Amino acid sequence: MQAQVKWVDGMRFVGRSASGHSITMDTSEQYGGSGSAPSPMEMVLMSVGGCSSIDVVSMLKKARQDVIDCEVELSSERADAVPAIFTKIHLHFVVTGRDLSEAQVKRAVELSADKYCSVSIMLGNGGVEVTHSHEVKSI
Repeated sequence: MQAQVKWVDGMRFVGRSASGHSITMDTSEQYGGSGSAPSPMEMVLMSVGGCSSIDVVSMLKKARQDVIDCEVELSSERADAVPAIFTKIHLHFVVTGRDLSEAQVKRAVELSADKYCSVSIMLGNGGVEVTHSHEVKSI
């Protein structure tokens, strides 16, 4: 896998993936940016949510669950010192559907956390305390 990041102006950068997708990154005014786009650390947080959500939805669809919506609420804590790395990340999944199996949702979240989500596992192996919870909403 390859990518590149190019400086645009101020503290704004554009990342381009080898697959041709682009994303803008910035930082807050506090750090010299304009706040016009997510910071790299916000991108990491959203990446763990995206990676794990893809796993959960994929597994539930394979289990023939009628998933209508899946949202993951992310919360985190960072070190007070430089580098201000993540020390804790919590993912709370809210899965909505028809006749969803609580056990299937729980299992999908656990499998993503323990086996499939590369971003979550990488962060956990790097010393971040990554935790997960879920709730099921039926329509």
